Amino acid sequence: MPAAADIQKSESDVYLPDFCAAPTIFVIVLVAALVSIVLTLAAHTVPGTFLTELAKMSMYVMWLGLLGAAMLCRLRPWLESIGGTRAFVTAFVLLELMCLVLAEATWQMTSRYGLAVIIDDSHNMFFLKTFAISSIVVALTMRYLYVASEWRRSIVLEAQSRVSALQALIRPHFLFNSMNTIAALTRTDPRQAEEAVEDLADLLRANLGNAKDRTTLKQELEVAAIYQRIEKLRLGDRLNVRWDVGDLPMRALIPSLTIQPLLENAIYHGIELIPNGGEVRVRGTREGDMLRIEIRNPVTRGAGSKRDGNKMAMSNIQQRYELAYNGLAKVVVDDLVDEFCVTLTFPHEEHDR
Repeated sequence: MPAAADIQKSESDVYLPDFCAAPTIFVIVLVAALVSIVLTLAAHTVPGTFLTELAKMSMYVMWLGLLGAAMLCRLRPWLESIGGTRAFVTAFVLLELMCLVLAEATWQMTSRYGLAVIIDDSHNMFFLKTFAISSIVVALTMRYLYVASEWRRSIVLEAQSRVSALQALIRPHFLFNSMNTIAALTRTDPRQAEEAVEDLADLLRANLGNAKDRTTLKQELEVAAIYQRIEKLRLGDRLNVRWDVGDLPMRALIPSLTIQPLLENAIYHGIELIPNGGEVRVRGTREGDMLRIEIRNPVTRGAGSKRDGNKMAMSNIQQRYELAYNGLAKVVVDDLVDEFCVTLTFPHEEHDR
């Protein structure tokens, strides 16, 4: 399975969209239709012939658009390998050459089958018009794709910085409490103290290691379970965590460092403030191609029952899910009278082995 960091890097190096994808083809067809209408309106002079002229123009422009998409679909890996600016310049030149070749082929076909395809311009004028119009349209398209790729790159880099921010978000009080707990255990239960040190080392390694975009659900739940074990040593019977995640596919991908911070918030802002403690419930379900994870914890109201927080973890998680799934994922927060619930809903994705 490829490393998540490598996958994120490859996503940040993508300059051109996937011209083989159905949404991209739909956009190309739509733009070709709009360009055909504009060109027909600009050149229309004879009343009653608009639809005929539009049909001829649409057929020609549509062929240009679809052949260009097919060519970029096949050449995209090579174009990506030569770099950003050169990729766009090369794509522009190739598209222009294709337009000129198709213009020449269309003119030759017209000269042989004039009754089927009619071009009113001379050979040189038709060639020049095709070159001028295609140059403008292709240049504007390449400029748009370049701006979009730079925007996409900045979004990926921003997501990487948010992962780094989450990695540095281990609350100091948690480290102090954990070290105090371990120090106490060294006198009463050395074996358990050794296990606690190993758990703390694993948790720090997961949080402070190399930044990753996504990890498997199994690995993410393991990190959260390590955090639970450490907090359990300190809170004892006051803390219970009920895991109901058997329906979730463990190989599914999830943005890294999202469940553990939510579990930490549930304990820090919920369980710790209740004298008798309580139970955190983590429930996972699968609904078609969507996965759903709920993290619920009891809360208490009244004076001294609420801690201030910068809400950095929650804000980062919401924005990272938005970026990772292009709006297909949701992070819903329900702050009820006696319960706090965070629901993660995201598409089921796995890497091919």
